[in-house]
Amino acid sequence: MEFSRRDTLVLGLGAAVATVLPFRAFAAADEAIAAFTGGAEMGTAGITLTAPEIAENGNTVPISVSAAGAASIIVLASGNPTPEVATFNFGELAGSQDAATRMRLAGTQDVIAIAKMADGSFVKASSTVKVTIGGCGG
Repeated sequence: MEFSRRDTLVLGLGAAVATVLPFRAFAAADEAIAAFTGGAEMGTAGITLTAPEIAENGNTVPISVSAAGAASIIVLASGNPTPEVATFNFGELAGSQDAATRMRLAGTQDVIAIAKMADGSFVKASSTVKVTIGGCGG
């Protein structure tokens, strides 16, 4: 099999793009975190993230998050092309500050939950979910 110069260039460019894309996904998650927190320091106490250790199907992964006293909670999937999964806002009359949803995961990755507390501080929890069947394009 012979490759022309054009075929070689296309294959090389494709390999370069495939190498860079995962780094862009993680950078997008970092940018989303910075936008939500404004670069503030985050604690780890006061938030609970429940996610399966192994998801048999990446198309529907159940998670739940709770943080007593939270004004809002953001959930991110660090390895997805679009990392923002959901943002939950709680008013003063909310009975509890917990939520549950299902998300699609592109592959094995970290699921991150960050809560903005009523006093303006931030707390973070994360969990690694191993996906056996791909969800987002997998």
